[in-house]
Amino acid sequence: MARYDERICRCALNRLFGFRPDIAHAMVDVFGSAAEVFAADRKSLPPGTARYFSREGGISDREYEKSETELTALGKRGCRFLCDTDPGYPPLLKECPDHPLGLYVRSGTAPEETFCPDRTFISVVGTRDMSCYGREWCRRIVSDLADTGSGICIVSGLALGCDITAHRAAMERGIPTIAVLPTGIDAVYPRRHAADAARIAGSARCAVITDYPPGTVPLQVNFIRRNRIIAGISEATILIESKERGGGMISARLAFSYDRDVYALPGRIDDTRSKGCNLLIREEIASPVISTDTLAAGLGLGSRRKMRTAADDREILSRRFSAHLSAADISSMADILMRIRKDRGTDIGELASSCGISYRKAAELTSMLESDGLISIDLMQRCTIRIK
Repeated sequence: MARYDERICRCALNRLFGFRPDIAHAMVDVFGSAAEVFAADRKSLPPGTARYFSREGGISDREYEKSETELTALGKRGCRFLCDTDPGYPPLLKECPDHPLGLYVRSGTAPEETFCPDRTFISVVGTRDMSCYGREWCRRIVSDLADTGSGICIVSGLALGCDITAHRAAMERGIPTIAVLPTGIDAVYPRRHAADAARIAGSARCAVITDYPPGTVPLQVNFIRRNRIIAGISEATILIESKERGGGMISARLAFSYDRDVYALPGRIDDTRSKGCNLLIREEIASPVISTDTLAAGLGLGSRRKMRTAADDREILSRRFSAHLSAADISSMADILMRIRKDRGTDIGELASSCGISYRKAAELTSMLESDGLISIDLMQRCTIRIK
C-alpha cells in the first residue's frame, strides 16, 4: 500500500501492542510516526525492530486493513478512535508512560469536546460488594463535590457496586462522567448496565471509552490494563471501599505511581470491605476522607453550599406531601429522615421505636419517602438516604 493513514496505523499498533504500549511508543519514536512504521522497507529495518514485522500477527498490510475495516464499521455506529496526538485526548493520561496510542470512544459530544480541559477529572472506585455505608458515602461524595460548583468529571469503570453508584450519582447531579470499559467499545460489561452506558454515551460531555479493540471479552487480565486508564486520566482517585486486594486497590496504587492524589474512605477495622482503604491510609498512600468539605478543599474545588437542616426537611416534605398527609405525619416523616441520616442502615422497626410511631405508620411513611426518591430501602428493610 502506497499511503498509510496515521489514525488507522495507530489503531493497528494499539491492537498489536496493547499490553505492551512501550513497544508501540518505541516504534513510533524510531520511525517518526505510525504511518512510517507501516511504510518501512522490510529489507532495511532499524536494528531490533525486525521481529515485530516478521512474526505471525505482526506489523503488516493485513493488520492495517483489519484496522481500516474496523474503524469504518465503528464510524457507522457512532464510535471513533481518538489518537494520543489529537487535541481531545486526555492530557493527564498522555503524561503516563504506558498510555495507549489511542482510545475507542462512544459519545454524543463533538470529538474536540469529549475530554474538556476545564474539568477536574476525579476517579471514584471501589468494591462491587458495597455496604450501606459505602453506598451512602459514594453518593454523598459525588453530590457534595458537585455542590462546590466547580467543573468536575467523575471517572469509573461501570462495574457493579461502587462504579455504577458513582456514575449514576454524577448523572443525577448533571455532571459529566466517563465510563472506562474492560471490553471492546462494541460491548458493555456487565450487560445489566447497558442502559447506563447508553445514557452516558448519549449525554453531553460524557463518554464511554476503552483501549481494547472490538470483540475483546472481559477476561480478568483486561481489568488490570483498564485500571491504568482510570487512574491515569484523573487528577485524583478516591477509593470508597475495598478488600486488601481488588481492582480499586490496583487503581489507587497506579494513581499513586503516577504521582496523583489518592484518597480513601476510612472504615471499621473489622470490616473486610474497608481493610484496603485503611491499609492505604496506614501506608500513607492515601489521605483519609474525614469530611467532604476537607476533600473538596484538598482537590482545590472550594466550598460547597450550605448543608440541609431539619427545618429544610420539613419545608420540603410539606411542599411535597401536605395535600396527602397531616402536619403530624409530615413531622414524623422529617424525624425519620433525620434518624436515617444519623444511623444509616437502620430498619423500619427501629425507626418506629425511635420516632415513637407504630410500625405500620413507619412502613407507610418510609414507603412514601422511597417512592419520592428521598431514601432507599433494601430487602432487609434497612433504610439509607438517597443523595440527590
